Amino acid sequence: MSLPDAILGTLRAVLPAAPFTPLHEPEFRGHEWDYVKDCIDTGWVSSVGAYVDRFERDLAAACGTAHAVAVVNGTAALHVALELAGVGAGDEVLCPSITFIATANAISYCGAVPHFVDIEEASLGLDPQALERHLEQIAEQTADGWRNRLTGRRLAAVVPVHVFGHPVRMAELQAVAARFGLPVIEDSTEALGSTVNGKPVGGDGLLGTLSFNGNKIITSGGGGAILTNDPDLARRAKHRTTTAKKPHRWDFVHDETAYNYRLPNLNAALGCAQLERLDDFTARKRTLAGRYADAFRPLSGVRFFEERPGTTGNYWLNAILLDDAEQRDPVLATLNDAGFQSRPLWTPMHQLDMYRACPRADLSVSDALSGRLVNIPSSPKLADAVAS
Repeated sequence: MSLPDAILGTLRAVLPAAPFTPLHEPEFRGHEWDYVKDCIDTGWVSSVGAYVDRFERDLAAACGTAHAVAVVNGTAALHVALELAGVGAGDEVLCPSITFIATANAISYCGAVPHFVDIEEASLGLDPQALERHLEQIAEQTADGWRNRLTGRRLAAVVPVHVFGHPVRMAELQAVAARFGLPVIEDSTEALGSTVNGKPVGGDGLLGTLSFNGNKIITSGGGGAILTNDPDLARRAKHRTTTAKKPHRWDFVHDETAYNYRLPNLNAALGCAQLERLDDFTARKRTLAGRYADAFRPLSGVRFFEERPGTTGNYWLNAILLDDAEQRDPVLATLNDAGFQSRPLWTPMHQLDMYRACPRADLSVSDALSGRLVNIPSSPKLADAVAS
């Protein structure tokens, strides 16, 4: 039997029979309708309302941070977080090439330049050792801070990404970043509900970010959030995402150029209801991941991607890793033709035209993995159907 057919057979054994199984779909079984209807009934549907405040409090509690600021999407959260960390025009920001394009785009919105560093296979996230080796080669300390001696640009920040909800080695990354005076902005947009030694991800860096897009573990339709333990940064985040309007009963005075990035109350209401079920979503997604892991274990030529020791991933998107990159497209074709929506890993940032000329470290692990990863159906409800 061919590898694509063997993988298809494995999915058919794990998942319920259906004409089409999406990669990931939202689930609304809680108070979503009640809270959204309350917004409509009371007229509080825009960027001010009780649900926005509640959503921020609940998010901060769920992530173990002092503050959360709700915004329109995860990209906006990254953009503002980078600015708050001091990233500006002409700077370089170290980040992985294996990430959704929003990470690199947000850096570009600041007028800065993405600087790509390799990942590790164990987490799919930024490799602390690779980062340290690279900085030792290219970083030089000046009176104005650390710079890339090859380009002359200031090294402004590090942005690790918890890919598919699998936590990176934040403690090691922060130690490297601190050695070179670099703030860390945690791209946790895929990792709400994931933990390291029982501690939620998202609150270890200077700032963290979340996304609540329709395909995330919880959704507010769109939406994102900025996380921080610094009260001044939280205040600045809220100010810069609400057009920098100074409080006044009727006057419109804005004290800086800023953004209209505030999350509407209507979306926050949906988010509040979804967040109430985060533990349930995570538990069922982990159940599904466990069944996948058991089912794929006997197969040769492929393995199910599992969390590294000490971490508890939310398994936002389940992934399989092929031994042979030549098998990727045949596997994708076979699965999608059979109605199991599957997709490849994002095109690495350094292979895209707009980022091809950006500075980079050796990216051999990124290149080796990018053509071998395939995401397979991951909706939490699939665990219910399997268990029935």
